[in-house]
Amino acid sequence: MTELLFNKRLQVLVKSKDTDERRSVIRVSIELQLPSSPVHRKDLVVRLTDDTDLYFLYNLIISEEDFQSLKVQQGLLIDFTSFPQKFIDLLEQCICEQDKENPRFLLQLSSSSSAFDHSPSNLNIVETNAFKHLTHLSLKLLPGSDTDIKKYLASCLSSVKEEKQQLQQKLRKTEEDLTRQLNYAQQTLSEKSRELDKLRSEWTSQTTSLSSRHMQDLTAEREKALETQGRLQQQNEQLRQELESSHHRSTQQLQTKVSELETANRELIDKKYKSDSTIRDLKAKLTSLEEECQRSKQQVLSLRRENSALDSECHEKERLLNQLQTRVAVLEQEIKDKDQLVLRTKEVLEATQQQKNSVEGNAESRQLQISKLESTVKSLSEELIKANGIIKKLQADLKALLGKIKVKNSVTVSQEKLLQETSDKLQRQQRELQDTQQRLTLKEEEAAKLKEQLEATVQKLDESREVLKTNENVITWLNKQLNENQLSRKQETVAMFETPAAALRSAAVPHNMVQFNPMSVKPSAAEVSPAGFSQPANKENGEPVGLDSKYFERRDDSIPLRGLLPSMHLNREVPKPLNTAAAKPTPSAFFPG
Repeated sequence: MTELLFNKRLQVLVKSKDTDERRSVIRVSIELQLPSSPVHRKDLVVRLTDDTDLYFLYNLIISEEDFQSLKVQQGLLIDFTSFPQKFIDLLEQCICEQDKENPRFLLQLSSSSSAFDHSPSNLNIVETNAFKHLTHLSLKLLPGSDTDIKKYLASCLSSVKEEKQQLQQKLRKTEEDLTRQLNYAQQTLSEKSRELDKLRSEWTSQTTSLSSRHMQDLTAEREKALETQGRLQQQNEQLRQELESSHHRSTQQLQTKVSELETANRELIDKKYKSDSTIRDLKAKLTSLEEECQRSKQQVLSLRRENSALDSECHEKERLLNQLQTRVAVLEQEIKDKDQLVLRTKEVLEATQQQKNSVEGNAESRQLQISKLESTVKSLSEELIKANGIIKKLQADLKALLGKIKVKNSVTVSQEKLLQETSDKLQRQQRELQDTQQRLTLKEEEAAKLKEQLEATVQKLDESREVLKTNENVITWLNKQLNENQLSRKQETVAMFETPAAALRSAAVPHNMVQFNPMSVKPSAAEVSPAGFSQPANKENGEPVGLDSKYFERRDDSIPLRGLLPSMHLNREVPKPLNTAAAKPTPSAFFPG
């Protein structure tokens, strides 16, 4: 019992001693031989073949004991049970990487000799790294012997025959299904045609009855139309008169409405002009008020400047007052000390008092002005405080807006990153879609090619069936002729009876074996010819008995079905003649008796 684990074609880098490296496609099959008895153990069979070269065969049988030595030699870390799956995984990785320019995993087949004839070769699974080439597994395969090649070719031939039988069974089933469908379709078509004839007859009868009814209805409708026409004319005249009177009334009403609307329109136009004039006046007033506002602002600025100047003057006057007071104190002391200078001091005092009075009057007037300015300054300060509060609110709003803007900026940055990631993902998915579409197109092309091949094989099978029928007819006719020849020769002489095989060998065809190729379409004229058999002349007519010439003509349109053995023709045994006691059959090269 064998279990097929892997059977695929792989690209292999072939290395030999004196030749350059080359790439070729080799089929690698892995089978597990299950034990027939509990004493035997499992064996793993690795086979290398080439579909183009049928004599290319390398085998390797690994038992559990061999695997233990292989494990020690190459430092493997797995058991014999998991070794086949790991080996298949490495081969799958080689298949995935074989279409790339620089594949990571390579499958190498190297031999020590110059040609792959009788020398063992090594199958290596190599991983190319940036540092070195790592050989994961190295298996030593032996070339197949003649018996191995024959067994392999026999298994291929049996598989092809099984496929042929399966195809023939499928063809028979499809033919039966198609015939059933065709019969069913013909029955349904006949039924539908009958139904169609019935429907046509019914339709013609209905159309005739409907046409007669329609003509009667038409005549009746024409009479009714003539009667109703007179009535309609009278009604139309009455309606026309009524419509004319109503039209006159409506026109009069509309004219009155038009006059009223015109008066209303004039009033509205007057109102519009008045409102335009008032709008202009208001605009002029607004401009004047704006000018006054600007003037008042300028006055406020000038008053502020005057207030600052007055403040400076007040400070200076206070300084002067302080100085004068000091001087008065000094003078009083001088008056006390100096009585002689009283008159002079009195005059000076009078003068100083006069100056003091004038200064006090000026100071009172200035205090009144200062009070007025202070009131204005207070109002302005209140306005400034309000403005400062508004500015603070605006600044707080600005800070909040700046915080929001920072948050928005961070959100936008994160969104841009997400957008970039999504765009990258979209590009990857688009590339994957393009790859899958290309693969789909390739698969569709392969499916179309397979369909064409299947149609061609079906045609070839049909032709081969016809050829087989003709071959069977030829074989039966040849058997009859052989039997007749043997009977006639027995009656004539004993010498002829003893050596029929020699006579037939001289004719290059044995008695009981007819050599023909079942894979070819027709036997050629050289293989089966009427002259190749020793045919007795017809005693009555004097003509040689044989097949008609149409059976020996070579057809140009025949398509040969080539097998796996191009240089070998399989022999097929013809049924033996009636009396084969004296005739000894010649043994075949491939089917010994």
